[in-house]
Amino acid sequence: MDIRFKALSAHLLTATGAVLSMFAMMEAVQEKWSMMFLWLVVALMVDGIDGPLARRYDTPNNWPTYDGVLMDLIVDYLSYVFIPAFALFKSGLLPGWTGWIAIIAITYGSVIYFADTRMKTKDKSFSGFPACWNMVVLVLFATKPDYYVILTIVIVLTITMFLNLKFVHPTRTKRWHWINLPVSVGWLFFATWSAWVNFAEGVIVEWGLIATSLYLCLAGIAQELFPDRSVERIS
Repeated sequence: MDIRFKALSAHLLTATGAVLSMFAMMEAVQEKWSMMFLWLVVALMVDGIDGPLARRYDTPNNWPTYDGVLMDLIVDYLSYVFIPAFALFKSGLLPGWTGWIAIIAITYGSVIYFADTRMKTKDKSFSGFPACWNMVVLVLFATKPDYYVILTIVIVLTITMFLNLKFVHPTRTKRWHWINLPVSVGWLFFATWSAWVNFAEGVIVEWGLIATSLYLCLAGIAQELFPDRSVERIS
């Protein structure tokens, strides 16, 4: 196949995320949270595949008609932010005014973060929490902590979007890639299992979901606390 059409196929794969997001939203409106998250997990898998394909086929040069970065941001805002925020608000996990604070913080903070040109670091990690609310809300549905814990998590993560804290990218952060990617795959496994059984996942899966989530949240910060000395010697 011509490289140009391979580049186009990468763009078209990214665009399927909008359809998957619509499927998820249709389930969310009916408060079918398990199916909603299953669609969001599929969208997350597509998001993990389309980026490497776009770079491999050099889409900016081989099919420059479409802006893959813009397309990805539009789809990500739907599946990472808008739908999970709606689910958190409607689920009853946050009563009264706490739900309003959460939904405003998530949607408003995330749209500003997505527009920030400094959101990526030199090593292709994220600067600040990358607004992965689809992952956060799924874990909250699985663990069901008290509402004040949920609200605290939402506020803290919203603030960290605008702090100079590093968060690893599962496929692009080279340092510790040998563990970042398997942990991300593990998170997908636990998340899929949890949603599949309608969040009656059991202790092992629940703690697996918590452990992998904590690693993905803290690995980048740990890299900053313990810099790679070999790179410093080379530079």
